[in-house]
Amino acid sequence: MATPEWTHTTVLLPEAVDALLAAPVAEPRTWVDATFGRGGHSRLVLSRMAAQDRLLAFDRDPDALAEAATVADPRFSIRHQSFAAALADEPAASKAGVLMDIGVSSPQIDNPARGFSFRNDGPLDMRMDPTRGESVAEWLAHADVDQIAEVVRDYGEERFAVPVAKAIVARRAERGVPTRTLDLAQIVAGAVRTREQGQDPATRTFQAFRIFINAELEELERALEACLHVLQPGGRLVVISFHSLEDRIVKQFIARHSRDEVDRRAPFAPPRPMKLEALGRVKPSAAEIAANPRSRSAVMRIAQRTSA
Repeated sequence: MATPEWTHTTVLLPEAVDALLAAPVAEPRTWVDATFGRGGHSRLVLSRMAAQDRLLAFDRDPDALAEAATVADPRFSIRHQSFAAALADEPAASKAGVLMDIGVSSPQIDNPARGFSFRNDGPLDMRMDPTRGESVAEWLAHADVDQIAEVVRDYGEERFAVPVAKAIVARRAERGVPTRTLDLAQIVAGAVRTREQGQDPATRTFQAFRIFINAELEELERALEACLHVLQPGGRLVVISFHSLEDRIVKQFIARHSRDEVDRRAPFAPPRPMKLEALGRVKPSAAEIAANPRSRSAVMRIAQRTSA
């Protein structure tokens, strides 16, 4: 039987690449696609960047690395590494722009073997890089009620976090830890008493476990800080996020570095100049949302590195 093809539609594709390549930085330039995914942004960047420019990409998903191997352009290279660690390894002021698309790709969601979806049965994994770290099932095998409830509450913003945690631990005591996605979805559905219209009861819990097991918010925070180090003056930071926890981190980071900083310990000292200039916020058009409903929650924020 043929292997199914899981397709991915890149969100805010022309808008993100336009914002990135508008960086007022002299050639030759090195661009970064910090989250290669299925390569939509990278391919458009390659089609539009100068012949002497370079594009460096990162991803920790082996499937993304396999897709990157199909890019036959000598100006392109990719590393199997988390984007926070990879950016931290780069030389200071060496990049003309960094693009981060913080969403989960459609093939990751749609492929049951990856364990991200509560709609299809598969192993309860959810790791971006299934070759490293604990799967969700492995973590649930030893996490206690308080730990599970904290993750579901903090990363899923689930008001029934405690009932969900208790139901998982009770099931573990009775019949063993859930190891399949539909099994977990059924447990959560029995613990979540009400839900917004049109939303599956398992939505918030699955989001929480995915964010936690991949340390996604911590990864984003570290990557943003690294961008201040690697961006050249005039270099662009373009970040696409898909839920409020991510967007809040990006928004606050840009706001914090888009104003002069006063050292409260030395109130009469001159303020440290701002490091970023906020350039705006973009959401998908109605036409894009109609064509790709998964884009509806996307928010893109753009900032530019100052000379400070």
